[in-house]
Amino acid sequence: MTTSEMFSGFLGNLVIDNRTKISGRYGRITAALNRKFRDTGSTTANSIQIGSYGRRTGIRGLSDLDMIYILPKGEWDRLKNDQYKALAETKAAIEATYPSTSIIVDRLVVVVSFESYVIEVQPCFEQDDGSFLYPDTKRKEWLPTLPREEMAAVDDRDNNTNGNLRDLCKMTRAWRNKHGLKMGGLLIDTLAFQFIGSTSDYDNTSYSKHDEMVHDFFDYLANEPKDKSHYKAPGSGQNVRIKKRFQRKAKRAAELCQQAIDAASQANCNAKWRKVFGRPFPLTQETSKVAASIFSESATWRNTEEFIENSFPIDVRYDLKIDCTVSQKAHRSFQLREFLSMGLRLARYKTLSFYIDRLDTELREPYDIRWKVLNRGDRARELDCIRGQIRIGGKTISERTSFFGDHLVECYIIKEGVVVAKDRVYVPIQNS
Repeated sequence: MTTSEMFSGFLGNLVIDNRTKISGRYGRITAALNRKFRDTGSTTANSIQIGSYGRRTGIRGLSDLDMIYILPKGEWDRLKNDQYKALAETKAAIEATYPSTSIIVDRLVVVVSFESYVIEVQPCFEQDDGSFLYPDTKRKEWLPTLPREEMAAVDDRDNNTNGNLRDLCKMTRAWRNKHGLKMGGLLIDTLAFQFIGSTSDYDNTSYSKHDEMVHDFFDYLANEPKDKSHYKAPGSGQNVRIKKRFQRKAKRAAELCQQAIDAASQANCNAKWRKVFGRPFPLTQETSKVAASIFSESATWRNTEEFIENSFPIDVRYDLKIDCTVSQKAHRSFQLREFLSMGLRLARYKTLSFYIDRLDTELREPYDIRWKVLNRGDRARELDCIRGQIRIGGKTISERTSFFGDHLVECYIIKEGVVVAKDRVYVPIQNS
């Protein structure tokens, strides 16, 4: 499989597969608002799809959709001093079309929650210069936003770089979802926009150079200043806040990209790219056949590993960190991550108490917590105990260091049918 084939297949796997349903719901919401404010039933007039979906940089599993509804100018005098009323009337209009759907007024938007995604509707007044004013119920003001300028800037640069800007934005989202990094879509698009505008190396390239492009982009991210608090969005120049430092994971991603590039002629090349981007990156037919052959010929162990993306879409939007308390009778307890940072391995017969150490305060309940415990290595296969099933759990789970090998524990937070946060920790157990 050539580089072009690999990355073409990868991007094909990232295509949003429910566009028809999303567009239908955008249209019904628009029609409901037009009936309320203009006495028409148009499904397209007076609304704009914005955010990642509007910039066309979103990927499969996108769960946070945004739209602007343009209020009639004649409503300004009535609503200019009551930001909440604008949102409340928007909510009431949508409820007439979706009476059994969860719809709430948030600080800036009306949140309409469907299965596996939400649409955030922002009622706005359009200004003579093409900008919009949106309501902020906390500050009790109408504030400016420039989504058209952002979409136009992304569109222009993408057209001038042979479609490579949007490809880079989409691949970066796959990396974020694989590694559980809290990194908003506008921040990803802003950083990709700046990177690809800083070099002419990828102005006219195609899939055959995507390996080098993603490597260079991650290297670019790794070297960005760590004390920076925000970036300027393309087109609008609005501040895009950094919610979580990305440099360390970007540095590791650049290293993994280089390993995959160096293995370009080897059978395990695609598997190395999967370490960067996860399961959306395609395996070669030969690799899949070899894996199937190994499993089919094995009569001593069962491949019981499950993958969260087979059950839920992944769209990481919140920060999660798990850790583990390691204890044994008559011994001092210690934290696993601190222990691993010293390059050490665990002895057997320890008690492991995994727990959620940090979870984003922006994430509101209710949500579900699921865990995966995967045993790896020859001993796990000999004992037919690789496990790897995904199970519903609470904020803690307990395990034992039963046998040597490099094991893995993952935690997933599922909100409204979408994995919105994830983290993993490795559990290396020595043979003694």
